[in-house]
Amino acid sequence: MPGVTGPSDYSLEPRRHPSLKINAKEPFNAEPPRSALGASYVTPVYLFYKRNHGPIPIVDDIHSYSISISGLIENPKQLFFKDIKALPKYTVTATLQCAGNRRTAMSQTRTVKGVGWDVSAIGNAVWGGAKLADVLELVGVPKFTGTTNSGGKHVEFVSVDKCKEENGGPYKASIPLIQATNPEADVLLAYEMNGETLNRDHGYPLRGIVPGVIGARSVKWLDSINVIAEECQGFFMQKDYKMFPPSVNWDNINWSTRRPQMDFPVQCVICSLEDVDAIKPGKVKVSGYASSGGGRGIERVDVSVDGGKTWVEASRHQKTGIPYISDPSSSDKWAWVLFEATVNVEQSTQIVAKAVDSAANVQPEKVEDIWNLRGILNTSWHRVQVRVGHSNL
Repeated sequence: MPGVTGPSDYSLEPRRHPSLKINAKEPFNAEPPRSALGASYVTPVYLFYKRNHGPIPIVDDIHSYSISISGLIENPKQLFFKDIKALPKYTVTATLQCAGNRRTAMSQTRTVKGVGWDVSAIGNAVWGGAKLADVLELVGVPKFTGTTNSGGKHVEFVSVDKCKEENGGPYKASIPLIQATNPEADVLLAYEMNGETLNRDHGYPLRGIVPGVIGARSVKWLDSINVIAEECQGFFMQKDYKMFPPSVNWDNINWSTRRPQMDFPVQCVICSLEDVDAIKPGKVKVSGYASSGGGRGIERVDVSVDGGKTWVEASRHQKTGIPYISDPSSSDKWAWVLFEATVNVEQSTQIVAKAVDSAANVQPEKVEDIWNLRGILNTSWHRVQVRVGHSNL
């Protein structure tokens, strides 16, 4: 497309921070150390996980870059970057999480297919840009519209990014039109991340941000937006990122029996301890992140030092020094919550954390109960083994 090109090889990849753990080199997929991830409410850009399906697109000329908005609408338009930036700018603090976060742990139960993520395929950022609801008004789609006059019910994001799963075609995904046109859903066409211009790894010059939903729907490097009658028929909507029961395998799978995954379930992870850490006996700080999809807050985080027999409640916060309340009017409803508990550990044990969200959803105890062949949505209790003895901390 004018202004932006998708390379055919990996010779022009951007530089990345050396602390990132590389899970796949081409395409580049990497995550930060868990200790660094849990140290900050807003994740620094250089530590934010990198999830890619092909070579990173290159902007040749930002002034000629534009996106087309078309489909089942009355007034299709070609919008240049300056047109998007002329709209009111909003900032939304939102957590993005890859559906495959914690896949490595799930694969220890039974083999799964996908990039081997530890616990850091997640990050929290302050995204800046125009609301998709405002953009759609420019093409004649009013706010809070569920169906256009021509029968459009979904909004499809199409990327410059080309990937093998689409047989060399573009990455694409969709969300319901009613979500796209609802200003309170905070769906953005973002051009900033943490107060700075998006970098190439994270979608420069323009990307979608769909808060509360798995990261696969927040499409980077936007090429076009289409209002369509049915869900996007792309690979990552129809042949991936669907939740199947443990009984389904690659011989009996029927992709059409499941809807594309959208909201992320409640999740929490211990970031202050590795598995296995050597610690001194006595007081130990257990801290990490908790998050849920759909704008649901975190009502509670419980920590156990005896493998889940007894529990203590952790403190929760977003902003330092300000008590967290699971209420959208007083918190960042799309963002994770950091938790901390000080516990007494006198012998080698398993430390466990689990979260409860504002709808009383709780993490499942066993990964075996939610195992699925693609290894997505591992939200089982997070467990770390600690060995009491000589400290290496």
